[in-house]
Amino acid sequence: MKRLRAGWVVPVDAPPIRNGRVVVDRGRVVRVGPDDADAPRGTAIDLGSGVLLPGLVNAHTHLELSHLAGVVGPAPFVPWVRALIAARAGETPEQVRGAARLAIAAACTSGTAAVGDVSNGLYHLPDLAASHLRAVVFHELIGWDPERAESSLAWARARLADLPAELAAHGVEVRPAAHAPYSVSPKLLALMAAEGGPASIHLAESAAETRFLLDGGGEFVEFLAERGLGHVPFAGGARSPVAHAGACGILHPGLVIAHGVQTDATDHARLAECGVHVALCARSNLALGNGLPPLPALVAAGVRICLGTDSLASAPSLDLLAEAVELHRAFPQVPAEFLVHAATLGGATALGLADHGRIAKGTRAAFAYVAADGEVVDPFHHALSGASATGLFFE
Repeated sequence: MKRLRAGWVVPVDAPPIRNGRVVVDRGRVVRVGPDDADAPRGTAIDLGSGVLLPGLVNAHTHLELSHLAGVVGPAPFVPWVRALIAARAGETPEQVRGAARLAIAAACTSGTAAVGDVSNGLYHLPDLAASHLRAVVFHELIGWDPERAESSLAWARARLADLPAELAAHGVEVRPAAHAPYSVSPKLLALMAAEGGPASIHLAESAAETRFLLDGGGEFVEFLAERGLGHVPFAGGARSPVAHAGACGILHPGLVIAHGVQTDATDHARLAECGVHVALCARSNLALGNGLPPLPALVAAGVRICLGTDSLASAPSLDLLAEAVELHRAFPQVPAEFLVHAATLGGATALGLADHGRIAKGTRAAFAYVAADGEVVDPFHHALSGASATGLFFE
C-alpha cells in the first residue's frame, strides 16, 4: 500500500483537494481525500507542492506512424497526405514496432495512461499490451470503391477475429473504424453503421474535405484519380462533413470524431444531439494549415470534447498536456477546468474506460503529476501553465 501526498489532488469528477492524499493498493485507488493522520498506513510518497491529476487520456493518436517523425514535414493538408502515403510504402513491421515502442514510452513518461490509437497494420499490439498504456485500438478501414464494400468489411471482421484473445487481458481492445469520408465510400460507412460502427473517423479536418463533400470538387478529385479511383463517381452531397456522416448513419454515442475543425452551429447542434465525442488535435491542425477547431462554440453547444495528439508525422510530440496548453492559449475564455476534464475524463468517457480519467475509489492507480516550485493557488491553471507532467503508475 502506498500513500501519495500532493499540494493539490484533482479528482476531476469532484472538487480539487488542497494538500490531498491518495492511497493506492494493488494497482487501484482505495482512498482519496485530505492529508490527515487517519489515512491508512503504508509507504509515504510526498510529491511536493504540485498537482496530481488522473492519468491523461489521448483519444486520438497513430502510434504506428511514429517512425515518420521528421520524415513527413508540415505541409498543406492534401500534399501532406500524399507524402505520408509515399513514406509508408516501404515501411516494415520491425520499423513500425521499434518507433512505436519509443513513442509508447514517451507517452507514459509525460503522464498518458490510455490511448485511442488508430492503426492499419496492427503490428504494435504486443508492445501496447506490454506497456503501462491501456489502449482502444481503432482498426481503420480504407475503401472508396463501393463495389468492394462488402469484401472490405468481411476482411476486417476476419482479421479482428484472428487477434489473440489475451490482448484484452493486457488492456488492449480493438474496434473497427473508418478513415475519412473522402477515403471510405458512403456504402461502406452505411454497412459499418448497420453493425454499430464505426468507432472512429477523421471528420471535418480540412477545407479540401469540405469542398469535396459539398460539390465533389477540389484537391481530393485529383488525389483519388492518382490512387486509381478516378472512375468511382461522387457528385457531392451538397452537405457538410458532419451532415454527410449523419446521412451515412454513423453518428452515434460510441463514435470518436477526430478534428472537427470545419464545423458550424448546425453541425455542433447535431453532434451534441447524437452524443458523439470530438477529439481535438490542435497542434496537428496548425502544422497542416487546417486552423483550430471552434472550441468555444463546441463547448457552448454541449458537444462532448476530448483531446488527442494525432501522430508524430504531424505533431511535435505525444504530450497530451501540451495539447490542452495550446487550446488554453488560443481560447482563454474556455475555463481551464474544462480543458483538464477534456484531457482526462473526457477521453476516458469517449473510449469507454470507466476506471480512467478520474481519481476515485476503485479507479486505476495511474496519474499525471505537474510539479511546482512553490505554492499553487489554482491547480487547473497550473496544470495548463506549460509545465511538463510526469507519469506515475502503480500496477
